[in-house]
Amino acid sequence: MTALPSVRLGRSPLTITRIGLGTWALGGDDWFFGWGPQDRAAALDTIRHAVEHAGLNWLDTAPVYGLGHAEELVGEALASLPRSSRPYIFSKCGPVWGDDVEPGTVAGRRESIERQLDASLRRLGLECVDLLQMHWPTTDGTPLEEYWQTMADLRTKGKIRAAGLSNHRLDELRRAHALAPVDSFQPPLSALDRGAAEEIAWCARNQVGVIAYSPLGSGLLTGAFSTERTAALPPTDWRSRDPRFRGRGLQKTLHLTRTLTDIATRHDATTSAVAIAWVLAWRGVTGAITGARRPDQIDDWSTGATMRLSAADLEAIATVLREERVGSGPTHPPGT
Repeated sequence: MTALPSVRLGRSPLTITRIGLGTWALGGDDWFFGWGPQDRAAALDTIRHAVEHAGLNWLDTAPVYGLGHAEELVGEALASLPRSSRPYIFSKCGPVWGDDVEPGTVAGRRESIERQLDASLRRLGLECVDLLQMHWPTTDGTPLEEYWQTMADLRTKGKIRAAGLSNHRLDELRRAHALAPVDSFQPPLSALDRGAAEEIAWCARNQVGVIAYSPLGSGLLTGAFSTERTAALPPTDWRSRDPRFRGRGLQKTLHLTRTLTDIATRHDATTSAVAIAWVLAWRGVTGAITGARRPDQIDDWSTGATMRLSAADLEAIATVLREERVGSGPTHPPGT
C-alpha cells in the first residue's frame, strides 16, 4: 500500500489524506437521491478496501444517504476493522425525514441537531464524530447563528472533534466564522462545477479546510459514460432524471472527458485520476470526497492524490471548458 499525501484540515486537529471515500452512492436506491441498486457485501468491501488497501484515512457520510442506511454500513464496516486502523468519520446534520416532515426539510434547532447526532452515533457505533457539518442552510426558519452556535457547543463538549458547513454561501461562512471558528467547508467542485471559487478562496485566506465533493461529476468524468449508458440508467438512480446526463449537456461533457482521457494516457493513469488531480490542484482545497460502489473503482482513481498536471494539461482542459462553455467559474485551478 502506497502512503497517500496528508494535510491538516484547516485549524482542526485532523490530518487527512488528500482523498476520502464518499458514501452517498452506497445508500442504495430506496430514497429519492439513490444511485440504483447497491449490493450490501460490495458496499462493505468497498469501505474496507478504501482503508486497508488504498490507505484513505477518512470516510464521508450523512444521515440522509439512504435515510440512515449509509451510516449503518459504515458502522458495520468499522466494527470489522482493527481499532488502530479506524479512519476518521465525517458526517452531517440538517435534513430530516418522516411521515410528519415536509420533504426537503433542513432542521437546525438545537434539539433537532442533538437528536440527529445521537442517531448518527448509534448507527455508526461511535461515541464521537470526527467532523460534523451542517449539510445545507436550514429551511425551518432557524437562523444560521443559532445552528452554528449549537455546532460550536457540540465541539466544545467533545461530542464532535471539528465542525463545518456544507453547501453554504460566502456571506454565511463569514457570519459563522465570526461567531466561532469554522473548521471545514464542503462544496461541490469538479471541472464541470466551479461555482464555489469565491468561497474556496475565502477559506484559503482564513485557514478553513475545504473537502470538495463530486470531483468526478457524479460519474460523468470517469470516462465510463456514453449516450447508451446514460439512457440505460435505472429509474431509481437520480442521475436518470438529471439533464446533465442527456442531450447537449452530455455531449459537452463527453468532449471534456475525451480530453481528460488523452491526458491520462500521457500520464499512464486513468481518466478519473486526472479529474481528481484537477480538483486537488486548486489552492485552498484540502481533500476530495470521491465515491465508489466497488473496490476496483477506488483503485481506478486513488492515484489522483499524487498526480501533478502540467501547464499544458491544464490548458488543454481549460480550452474545452471555454470552447464548450461548460459551467462557470475559473477554467484553470486558482493557484496553478
